[in-house]
Amino acid sequence: MPSLPDAPLPGTPEGEVTPPARGADADAGPVEDDGSVGSDTLGAIGESAALARIFPRLPTAASALLGPGDDSAVIAAPDGRFVVTTDMMIHGPDFRLAWSTPHDLGWKAAASNLSDVAAMGAVPSGLVVAIAAPADSPVSLLEGIADGLRDACDALAPGCGVVGGDLSVSATLTIAVTAFGDLEGRSPVLRSGASIGDVVAVAGVLGEAAASLLLLFTEGVDADGRPDARLGAALRSRTSAQLAPTPPIAAGRAAALAGATAMLDLSDGLAIDSARLAGASGIGIDFDGGSLGPNPAMALGGGEDHSLLATFPPEASLPSEFRQIGVCVAGSGLTVDGHPHDSSGWDPYRDWTGLLG
Repeated sequence: MPSLPDAPLPGTPEGEVTPPARGADADAGPVEDDGSVGSDTLGAIGESAALARIFPRLPTAASALLGPGDDSAVIAAPDGRFVVTTDMMIHGPDFRLAWSTPHDLGWKAAASNLSDVAAMGAVPSGLVVAIAAPADSPVSLLEGIADGLRDACDALAPGCGVVGGDLSVSATLTIAVTAFGDLEGRSPVLRSGASIGDVVAVAGVLGEAAASLLLLFTEGVDADGRPDARLGAALRSRTSAQLAPTPPIAAGRAAALAGATAMLDLSDGLAIDSARLAGASGIGIDFDGGSLGPNPAMALGGGEDHSLLATFPPEASLPSEFRQIGVCVAGSGLTVDGHPHDSSGWDPYRDWTGLLG
């Protein structure tokens, strides 16, 4: 869960994200546990019965030649290659159970990985999902996560699905997803291909996830500063950009077809992620402050938008999903309207306070 930029909270973020459709059990709200092991907990029914409850809810991958049920899945690789990425979500640094429903967790776990595949210019083709949860977790927790995975794949990357995974027990709820993607015969779009003069463009929102997180930490906590489920639920319509982001997955393929020279997913913040692209390409980036929305500090410093940042040759026609926000320049590092800007962003080893909730 990223740190908060030192910026005021916008009253209504521009282009507010519409909350995604949610599964039948998603509205049950955040999981609340009284510490007892009931008859419908993971510890009571065991792994096999839990899997039997989950499998029917998972999305099927069009690329799967063999899906869940064997020791490994078999996925088609039409051009002989596939891209692969992995990402974890851990209770505490990455989400708070008081604010996120199980459906949110499944949706966000899928979305964050799908965006990494899209950032390579690939089309998501399959997910492998591993979950470790406390034994006293209700089975509905896993069912809700499965519903979120399904709904995110259906909405963001039709044809992508879950092809396998693993369940285990842990004191800390952890979701690890590995995603695969099809390059469809194209070269991958790397971080290292930008050149001086290239246009810097973004598809998706900037700073809205951070604005949502700031709202949760200011109005979604109790008198002691602890995340509060009731208060968080009341903010739902204004915090979906953080809890259930909707990254522009199809824009990755569109960027590759339009000749993008470099691209990455904005997970840790525009400033730090663009600095990574600039460093890999050996160039500097100058942002147009007027193109960063009503709160440039939030846009630059906030993470978890999972938008796509790409560079294009100056003569290229930008895909409809993208808008120009800067240009690649000689030198190194970042500037905004020609003035140097730091490249700070989310670092879990530095920024997590150790609190849960």
